Amino acid sequence: MILSRIGQWLKQFDSNEADIKPAIKADADSINWHYSSDVVVVGFGGAGASAALEAQENGADVSILERYHGGGATNISGGIYYAGGGTTIQKEAQIEDDPENMFNYLKHEVKDSVSNETLQDFCQQSTANLEWLQGHGMQFQASLCPFKTSYPSDDYYLYYSGNESFPPYNENATPAPRGHRSYGKGISGAAFFSPLRAACERAQINVKTQTHVQTLITDQNNKILGISATEIPAGSIPAKLHKWLYLLSVYLRYASMYVPMLSGILSRCMQGLEKRYGRSVNHRAYKGVILSTGGFYFNHTMVTQYAPKQSKGMPLGTIGDDGSGIQLGQSVTGKTSLLEKISAWRFINPPETFVRGVLVGKRGKRICNEMLYGAQIGERMNTEHEGVAHVIIDQSLWNQTWSMIKSDRATWFQALLTLVYLFAERKKASSIVALAIKLGIEPAVLQQTIDQYNALADSKEADPMGKPGAFINKIETGPFYALNCSFDAYLVGCPSISVGGLNVDEKTGQVNSESGEIIEGLYAAGRTAVGICSQSYVSGLSIADCVYAGRRAGKHAASQA
Repeated sequence: MILSRIGQWLKQFDSNEADIKPAIKADADSINWHYSSDVVVVGFGGAGASAALEAQENGADVSILERYHGGGATNISGGIYYAGGGTTIQKEAQIEDDPENMFNYLKHEVKDSVSNETLQDFCQQSTANLEWLQGHGMQFQASLCPFKTSYPSDDYYLYYSGNESFPPYNENATPAPRGHRSYGKGISGAAFFSPLRAACERAQINVKTQTHVQTLITDQNNKILGISATEIPAGSIPAKLHKWLYLLSVYLRYASMYVPMLSGILSRCMQGLEKRYGRSVNHRAYKGVILSTGGFYFNHTMVTQYAPKQSKGMPLGTIGDDGSGIQLGQSVTGKTSLLEKISAWRFINPPETFVRGVLVGKRGKRICNEMLYGAQIGERMNTEHEGVAHVIIDQSLWNQTWSMIKSDRATWFQALLTLVYLFAERKKASSIVALAIKLGIEPAVLQQTIDQYNALADSKEADPMGKPGAFINKIETGPFYALNCSFDAYLVGCPSISVGGLNVDEKTGQVNSESGEIIEGLYAAGRTAVGICSQSYVSGLSIADCVYAGRRAGKHAASQA
């Protein structure tokens, strides 16, 4: 009984609720406005900073309202920016690329999440957007990574961050590296966001942190007038404690991926400070409100509502990814799309030895080209193999893995995950048949899969799944190992993000209503909106969309009367 009650009490921390309230309909003159700006940006991550800077550069007076300290998922990301079409970095690395070639590749990845016209514009604007970032102090480097990896070490800052080299992606597009890593040691998300924060400071954009936007204010025609928020007074002890708790949640983000309850507890503590010490304020937005608060994968309630089969992934991002921007849009009849789409990543490279093995699903059949980008592997594993997958390697590949761990090809976290695969998330047997029994797979099926793979290695014929022949190794030297890559593998869980959001007009970034009309004065960008990477994902595409969509919304909002 006591344990049951404790379990019920702890369950409340599983989800990071957004605490969004119904919209307020009123006349502008009837509201007590505490602040006013031309454009109000809700959320200070990559999309919010880009929107604010673009709006300010187009003559608007801009305020950014941020619930926490700023940076969002961009600040703790790998800092990869997907750019192509002939960027200065590509040219310095002697890489040939053009917008049409970039479009031909991305069309396979983006699918129908945006129109061809929008995707073409995204590719056409890619070099200019990179130069815009450089103009705001962003640094990139042309050191080309000579091998395929999920994330390059500190020796390399330009790499193939997607599936550019493999069929069907390369059938009508020449492979080109487009993963531009912001220059900085380690995981360089901060190296990407810090220049944007500094640029906002130089532009004297009003940034108000510890400000939780909970309500949109509209007139009787659903036109956005402004927002209502809970604000903890700047510089106060509660504000400093609120900031400290958020920074603690960022520091503990890796632990929170395994124990989401940690972020839930910290979030509840911050909510308590907001309710106890916050004051209600209203902020007039004369030209528009731009929602850029990130996705919703930290809101377990929303995940189980829209994507229940994907609820066991590892939340990637920050506690700000609580769906608040999406719920704000919904509160004024904003239409949503693709909320069921969760991008879950299963990375098995490095080490290179793992992709030389065979990735099999629940029934022992091979899943895909093992060298595909982790989001593609995760999608195929979840949609075609019930979320179950194992990499099969033999003793020879096992032995070779050690040299890979010690090489300069793997970062510290990649080496650590490799060790977890090898010693914690694995099964071992003297034969393929015995291994299949341990995995609960029909032995004859798994044996046939391995035999076919070995025959492919001997024949030197093209792999029907598209893996280069140099990475097809015979699996023949026992003992044999099955490394658990399943979606719910606890120690090596799948990092997951939401990629759907509010439906927006693709020329302006304005939010569409459920009836198909534009909601005047309301915009969305980044993971709050449907965008370039809402159907599929490769490294750097989300941040690139944050900049593209953020600038689009900021420019249009600033142009309003």
